[in-house]
Amino acid sequence: MVAQGGIAGSAGVAGWSRALGALHERVGRRFARSEARERVKRYLVGLLGRGERKNGWQMAEAIGERDPQGVQRLLNSAKWDADEVRDDLRSYVLEHLADEASGVLIVDETGFLKKGEKSVGVARQYTGTAGDTVNCQVGVFLAYASEKGAAFIDRALYLPRAWTGGPVRRAEAGIPEELVFHNKVELAEGMLERVFEADVPARWVVADSFYGRSHAFRVWLEERGRPYAVMVPKTNAVPLGGRKKKIERHVARLPEGAFSEVRPARDSSGGKRPWEWACIDLAPDPKRGMRRWLLVRRSTDDPEDLGFYQTYGPEGTSVEELVRVCQDRWAVEECFAEAKGEVGLDHYEVRRWDSWHRHVTLCLLAHAFLVVVRLGARDAEGLDGSAKRGISTPT
Repeated sequence: MVAQGGIAGSAGVAGWSRALGALHERVGRRFARSEARERVKRYLVGLLGRGERKNGWQMAEAIGERDPQGVQRLLNSAKWDADEVRDDLRSYVLEHLADEASGVLIVDETGFLKKGEKSVGVARQYTGTAGDTVNCQVGVFLAYASEKGAAFIDRALYLPRAWTGGPVRRAEAGIPEELVFHNKVELAEGMLERVFEADVPARWVVADSFYGRSHAFRVWLEERGRPYAVMVPKTNAVPLGGRKKKIERHVARLPEGAFSEVRPARDSSGGKRPWEWACIDLAPDPKRGMRRWLLVRRSTDDPEDLGFYQTYGPEGTSVEELVRVCQDRWAVEECFAEAKGEVGLDHYEVRRWDSWHRHVTLCLLAHAFLVVVRLGARDAEGLDGSAKRGISTPT
């Protein structure tokens, strides 16, 4: 029996089992009843298994149970707090991946396509998962990435106003009474506030243009002195020379010599994208010793293929560092692909508020375990940072 990523034979199985046992011991204290405590370990094993689908009968079969009632009980009615396990997830990820110099926090979202209207938060809404407005749930996620690897540390389910303002639907889905409407940017801020309070070692916050285009989000970060590098649309206005103009107007006036190839010391893009970059100084923030920049990314294959980033960081930050941070955002895309493709992040059949957070949290825990095992295998073999995505676990 051989597993990919450097885990092979009985020694690999034993090491894998010990590592999973240690992770279970970490979260096991969150489960007061022994039945739930033991079942959550089997549930994690099921998520880590090779089954094509990770829901209902398939999960029950994978963990050796006669029917899905036990799995449903773990997600629906057993007494445990998914937020406490989320805190364990964060500490586990940081224990293995934390790095003050290269750590970044990545905000992003993903959609979960659904049929019907009973699943909590489901509505016709846009999701990049489908590239269209479809019937789906949307979750906002926070990942931690460093030169060691990347994994999720928090999650939040977005509830459209039709849900927060509908008492019957709220009651059926078990939505907490005190919960009020929060847009996706506010959900992201809530997750970031938690990690700021926990002193997570990350120097930058990065996000795509949905969050980056929000002036309120950028101001919120600046008021807390948090450096950021966020994508923005070309229609955003930026301050330059005492006036605000749309990015596209500034870029149109850039001379050809403004662009040059920039190779960060740690190229997080894997060298797959041939980009050139231009950097424009924007209005400084001298009170905090910070500066603002606009970075323009151009493809060497297609000069019309442009990307834009507003950044805010300490005086003296090099262009190479800014480029590295901008490119670090792509790590979350691999995290989503791994979590959905390998541990069933989007395979659930639950409808209620608590159940969604329980399944998703356990999936993120399983995904973090894969990242940590892969890191251990990489270190054991003396490999460089270009490890394969994912890892197949011994069965």
